[in-house]
Amino acid sequence: MDKSFFRPFALLLLASALAAPAVFGYAGEGCKDGTPIGTVSLEGMTRTKPHVVLRELSMKSGVAYSDSLFTADARRLESLDLFSDIKLSCVQEGDQQNIVLQLTEIFPFIPAPAGKKTDQDGWMLGGALAYLNLFGEDIRSEIQYRTSLDPLFDNNEYAIYTSSPWLFGLPVGWNIELLRTDSYDELRNFHNASWLADLDLEWNFTQRFALLVSGAYRYMEKFGHVPEGGLGISFDTRDSPLDSRRGTYDEIMLTRVGAHDLPENFFEILTDFRGYYTAGRFISGLSALFRYRFGHAEFFDRFHHGGANTFRGADADTSRHGKHESLLNFEERFVLLERRPASVVGINFFYGVQLVAGLDGSFLWDDSDLDWSEYSGAVYGGIHLLIPALDRIRIEVGYAPDTGEPKIFVGLFEKNVSQRWRSR
Repeated sequence: MDKSFFRPFALLLLASALAAPAVFGYAGEGCKDGTPIGTVSLEGMTRTKPHVVLRELSMKSGVAYSDSLFTADARRLESLDLFSDIKLSCVQEGDQQNIVLQLTEIFPFIPAPAGKKTDQDGWMLGGALAYLNLFGEDIRSEIQYRTSLDPLFDNNEYAIYTSSPWLFGLPVGWNIELLRTDSYDELRNFHNASWLADLDLEWNFTQRFALLVSGAYRYMEKFGHVPEGGLGISFDTRDSPLDSRRGTYDEIMLTRVGAHDLPENFFEILTDFRGYYTAGRFISGLSALFRYRFGHAEFFDRFHHGGANTFRGADADTSRHGKHESLLNFEERFVLLERRPASVVGINFFYGVQLVAGLDGSFLWDDSDLDWSEYSGAVYGGIHLLIPALDRIRIEVGYAPDTGEPKIFVGLFEKNVSQRWRSR
């Protein structure tokens, strides 16, 4: 491959690194490190209930204030995806200081086109109606219809999603998904006419540890019922699940799919590791997803790699698939433009820009012994646009020696999230 292909990326990265400051963090206006906090006031919210914010704060009455404490709290508030701007000011009162948190809410009601990029169906577009903050309780609810673009209306998907990080005042995150799929799966060569109901629970019994419980029911027309249930645990030290800068995420989960008297009948062991470290404007990320299955998995549940959500070195095709999988990634991000608020005709949102370069590794294999013949590797580079609701839009160019030519990929959400999708 011609090395001149990478020169524009390298020059842009070098110029940006020289021009941009290397400091990330929040600082309160008029606030003094080490001075105890008196009262905590919230301003600017018209829809969000105060307890949604207060339960995320470490800055409480009697606690000594510091900019690092404010930064940690602001990162947690950013992860709610409810606010475009977060500011703090302090008023000194005796030997204490009263803090005022000024929050600008993202416009919550979003009737908009609904897009999704999967390695199976390519781009799917349609309509969506979403509310990001139902009842002011940080409940996100969305209905969608999407159809494939090539061929148009050949693949159709109808979905309802509802989720929240809290349940009845308890730190139990939940996600409900109802999905109807009516499409021809070109990777697995069958018509996928199915219904899915899925419930995922995440009980954060400490600040870092969570118990994971999942249950799902699928009805596959012509193939029958596919129940599944899973139990796992996670350990999360990340500063924020969105645009993570520091910390690690570790998960292990055991899932039972099907039953002994059904055609599909297997156990799956999943491990998911993600680690992040930041130096100035450079964010280093390392991730590894591993899934191994004991028993019989039907062809419609086999793994395929290729595309923006799995392996950015080739397009997905029917020839490369497996019963088990492992996806490895190292990614370096450069923060070209830190997250900043914006408003258009009264609609508040935020945006940010990051340049990225990385390595993808892919293993797909069956019950035979795993060896390096099952491995594929790729390099990639590109740009990420950070926005509300979708986390980020990823525009990347990947290259793998196996294909011998660059490929352009466009994806939504963090790849570590989208590679866990059932249809990816």
